[in-house]
Amino acid sequence: MKISVIGCGYLGAVHAATLASMGHTVVGVDVDPGKVGQLSRGQAPFHEPGLDELLQDGLTTGRLTFSTTAADAKGAQVHFLCVGTPQHKTSDAADLTYLVSAAEALLPHVAAGAVVVGKSTVPVGTVDMLREVMRERPDVLLAWNPEFLRQGTAVKDSLVPDRLVYGVDGGRAAAFSPRTGAPTGATAALDAVYEPLLDAGIPRLVCNFATAELIKSAANAYLATKVSFINAVAELCDAAGADVAELSEAMGMDPRIGGRYLHAGLGFGGGCLPKDIRSLRSQAASLGVTAVEDWMQLVDGVNLGQRARTLSLAAGLCGGSLAGRSVTVLGASFKPDTDDIRDSPALDVADRLAAAGAHVTVTDPKAVNHAWRRYPRLRFEASTLRALQGAELVLLLTEWDEYRQLSPGVAGALVRRRAVLDARNVLDAAAWQAEGWVVRGLGTSTGKAAPVPATPGPAANGAPFPRRG
Repeated sequence: MKISVIGCGYLGAVHAATLASMGHTVVGVDVDPGKVGQLSRGQAPFHEPGLDELLQDGLTTGRLTFSTTAADAKGAQVHFLCVGTPQHKTSDAADLTYLVSAAEALLPHVAAGAVVVGKSTVPVGTVDMLREVMRERPDVLLAWNPEFLRQGTAVKDSLVPDRLVYGVDGGRAAAFSPRTGAPTGATAALDAVYEPLLDAGIPRLVCNFATAELIKSAANAYLATKVSFINAVAELCDAAGADVAELSEAMGMDPRIGGRYLHAGLGFGGGCLPKDIRSLRSQAASLGVTAVEDWMQLVDGVNLGQRARTLSLAAGLCGGSLAGRSVTVLGASFKPDTDDIRDSPALDVADRLAAAGAHVTVTDPKAVNHAWRRYPRLRFEASTLRALQGAELVLLLTEWDEYRQLSPGVAGALVRRRAVLDARNVLDAAAWQAEGWVVRGLGTSTGKAAPVPATPGPAANGAPFPRRG
């Protein structure tokens, strides 16, 4: 089957490469010539484990090509819209400008009977808007097939997804022949696209457009709720002298709750969860559903509050003031195994540290090249060991394996003062304390450690020393 993928950013590039690996002939279309050129060389324009190999395989077999021209999508039986839907610059609502532009550019090249399928995360009612855009083409079918990719595991999520969701006109009742029960229209076309996955037993849910539009946002809102809930409880644990790591472990053993996303720390960021919960809040407000609107506002507020809380704890470890302190931040990407810095909690905290007068050095295994242009008052260092040299305080803000496995002895020989704020609660606190480090977590038993005094003294084993001028 010939398929086009319109928009070759994070979602589109992964989707195009995955479809080609299933045996389809796929053309990816994007307006950015640089991105298209890089993809055509088998190189992803962002870090995603396994994607380069998938791209190179598709290019080598000839099943995968990339273009800047929408006309190259001509002849495809199914067209996937995979463009970004970022938060609007002036509100919490999703900006659908790119989606509308992509649909308008594609339509002249869509054959009669072909299917246009949205994959982007959109607010409810988007399909109705696209129907208006496509009103001159009643011979084209429309469907919605939301994505559920996680950065860092997107290739696996595409090749072995948890589920497939089809939003079609009329929903489940209209998706199958009343006589034979066989899928019809857009449902049949999507079944042909995903035949290898369906044959492998991946579950498929067919629903109406509104349900398909809401599924991804609702799922992300629930995950964000779990994260913000345990972070709020972490603050309660600090106040009460409890340990949130032990508490969340016990909670997660309850099968009704589960342990995933129940890990306290700095909170979530990236290009999906923050903008999706704000978009859902905006949708709820427009529909008069105040319970969801208020809930999402609370979840967002708790998440952003973790950043201010981390800054306050860092200041406490420096005797109350960050001015003149040399601080090393471990992590720039919003999560490990990606170079994405969109709404990165790590970089937000690092920038706030600098605004408070600290001399901040940020390191990251993959994201340094993206970050240094956008954060000019921060110093960036690709090497973890070089970044640690002379630090008076270390903050672990993105839980890369490299930082989880960092030797406290090796790190201790490089810093001026052995004090670490583990804002992801992933370090072996006992091992670090055994090497003379003062360890502070968020909501953990290490949170009650006394702050390192800010008075002059020798710079060894967590002892205080003079501030930088």
